[in-house]
Amino acid sequence: MGLQWELAKKYLHYHFTAGNRHDVHSPFVFDLVEKVLRDKKKPVVFREIEQVRKSLLRSTETLQVTDLGAGSLTNAGRERKVSDITRHAAKPPKFGQLFYRLIQYFQPEYLLELGTSMGMSTAYMAKAAPSATVHTIEGCPNIAARAARNFEVLQLHNIKQHVGNFDTVLPALLKELPRLDYVYIDGNHRSVPTLDYFEQCLAKAHDESLFIFDDIHWTPDMEAAWHTIQQHPRVTFTVDLFFIGLVFFRPGMKVKQHFILKY
Repeated sequence: MGLQWELAKKYLHYHFTAGNRHDVHSPFVFDLVEKVLRDKKKPVVFREIEQVRKSLLRSTETLQVTDLGAGSLTNAGRERKVSDITRHAAKPPKFGQLFYRLIQYFQPEYLLELGTSMGMSTAYMAKAAPSATVHTIEGCPNIAARAARNFEVLQLHNIKQHVGNFDTVLPALLKELPRLDYVYIDGNHRSVPTLDYFEQCLAKAHDESLFIFDDIHWTPDMEAAWHTIQQHPRVTFTVDLFFIGLVFFRPGMKVKQHFILKY
């Protein structure tokens, strides 16, 4: 309960202090706010994915789970309900929909997700870029198999699943990919592994890559990782949306800029 209370206090502070588009003086970031963060359109694909989410939340199915990350705020055990995994591990609709808009806006070709879970975020990413390939890594075979069923229901054929420990799967996968245009890291909520995955993925990043980190304020440990990422020499600016952080490498910034924006 302590972690959840601390997170709630941090969120309240963010809610009352975060800026809006009037606090942004970078034309690139202003456009990002106007055309992506403030976009309220709801394409039909959003409803299709949310129908799958609803069916998962109603499911009575259980799975044997292998948890290779930092565990869960909900103190989950080895056998878990699909409904609970969906409720606690899947990103809420507004963030899946943000990923969809970001991908439509930037048009990445090589996409990587660390942490598939039930595949809700993966589905939004894949729907946004039907001609691209979304590579997604999941540590638990049973969760990966359940996500695959969701992808079949949504008729998604541009997702390539990789199952196993990130520490072994990620280096092998990076050797196969020519570059990384879009990376979403949502798998291991500890600073040391998060920074390790960041450094590995940096080898395939370029000026127009976008990296997204999940739960950057989840614990003091994750906040420390986020601050380290912000200070990396290759990072030119970041956008803190509290539950996720956007990292950009675009040259042209005279000084590093870190925006905290309402979303």
